[in-house]
Amino acid sequence: MKQKILSMLLCVAMVTSLAGCGKDEETLEPVEKSEPVTLVYAEMNPLDTIAGETAVAFKEKIEEISGGNITIDIQHSGVMGDETTVVEAMMKGGSTMDMARISSTALTSHGGEKSKLLSLPFTFTSHEHFWNFASSDLADEILGEPSKNGSGIRGLFYGEEGFRHFFTNQEITGIEDFMGMKIRVSNDPIMNGLVQGLGAIPMVVSFNELYIALQNELVDAAEQPLINYKSNAFQEVASTVILDGHTLGTMQVIITDEAWNNLSTQQKQWLEEAGDYASSYNRQIAEAAEKKALEELKAEGVTIIEVDDITPWKEACNSVIENNIAGNESLYQQIQDMK
Repeated sequence: MKQKILSMLLCVAMVTSLAGCGKDEETLEPVEKSEPVTLVYAEMNPLDTIAGETAVAFKEKIEEISGGNITIDIQHSGVMGDETTVVEAMMKGGSTMDMARISSTALTSHGGEKSKLLSLPFTFTSHEHFWNFASSDLADEILGEPSKNGSGIRGLFYGEEGFRHFFTNQEITGIEDFMGMKIRVSNDPIMNGLVQGLGAIPMVVSFNELYIALQNELVDAAEQPLINYKSNAFQEVASTVILDGHTLGTMQVIITDEAWNNLSTQQKQWLEEAGDYASSYNRQIAEAAEKKALEELKAEGVTIIEVDDITPWKEACNSVIENNIAGNESLYQQIQDMK
């Protein structure tokens, strides 16, 4: 009788254990239970930008494949602060932000020695060139750089926002007109170097304050991808754009190590799968959105200045490029050779 009772108790214990853990229907092995989680995602631009649409695509995909186990709360239009504020808060730990979309330049001042190669002037010559890089093993290595450096964040996937161009509230005809101009920068050493190479004066201004700064002529010019220029209505206060295309607006979606480490193995896999999807989606929309924005800006009467000879622009960037590839010359050349 005792043996029968003992056998029954063992059976009940096994059933209870399997019910608590769940099991893979094919292998019948226990699988890890994933507690539902909401991740706060900071986006500096409105949702009608390339970056904003990419965030939405990521949100929808992860919520679909996880069956609602992971929810993404997109805090857009800079409500969580500019990129510098967001990155620094995430690195400190204990932030209300779990994820963010940042430009590669945002890591330059935080030990991103490899990441900054992506934001150097004229690194990428075309959209295809960038995506050749983004699908390489080297791309994964650079995404993992911040975490390896102990920064408290890690890259999840890449995207791009189109080529960045200067826009101004003054009449200009070419590169020579930038001499002495006050140009907004985000306290990024690379952008500072580029602006100084043009003979202009870098002025640190928060992105959220840029519209007013241009309107009040506290700065004479700034630079952004065309879609961001249009979505933020900068054409109202700076109606001249010169298509120098000094850098491609490469971006990374990052997550704090704290948030990542609290996820189950299954949840991490879902995030990576959704990241791959969002990256592919970004590639589909970026170049087309850039072309559409240009045509719409022309129709609105924005002055568009074409650049026939990019040589003087490249020459103006020589010093900042040489200074920032020091120690990573081979790595930089590998990226260059992916054209």
